[in-house]
Amino acid sequence: MHIDMSTLKPVQAYALMTQTVIPRPVAWILTQNGDDSYNLAPFSYFNGLASDPPMIMISFGLAPDGSLKDTRANIESRKEFIVHIAHREMAEAMTKSSATMPPNESEVDMLKLPLAEMPGSSLPRLADCRIAYACEYDSIHMIKDQAIVFATLKHLYAADEVVGKDAKGRVCINAVDVDPLGRLGGGEYFGAGELIYVERPA
Repeated sequence: MHIDMSTLKPVQAYALMTQTVIPRPVAWILTQNGDDSYNLAPFSYFNGLASDPPMIMISFGLAPDGSLKDTRANIESRKEFIVHIAHREMAEAMTKSSATMPPNESEVDMLKLPLAEMPGSSLPRLADCRIAYACEYDSIHMIKDQAIVFATLKHLYAADEVVGKDAKGRVCINAVDVDPLGRLGGGEYFGAGELIYVERPA
């Protein structure tokens, strides 16, 4: 099957892209609302962008009513946020946090998720996530109604149980122990699964 992407409506392109650009990492983002409560939502149009300086990008569409999503509005207003990489046991909570809720109503409170201090940020992190980044808003680029937010990574948290050292004594993160969720299409996710190692050319 060959599909001419230029002939598709945006919703059709979205459906096909989310089922073929797989697996996608999921940014589970904690931001602060206007009343100082915490908003939490997952976004899978997300990836690393650069390492000097360390940066990520996240793509935000509009809310169903055409307004800005709370996460984007909070980032633009507060300039800082926390990105978590969720693992298998957190799939249900992460999915529930994607529900549309009234502004200033906290998904963190609704899901009763414990928080912990996050160095490099005035915001806390989700205590049970094995990976978290303290992020600082850098800039935004618009593609029609889609907002591409660029952010600098200020601090990384990695749970002790997923941190090790490689043969050269360098710090490394064990992906199998992290067991990160990868986004597929619809309600499907991909776990860490079997690790495949291929020697890189010198």
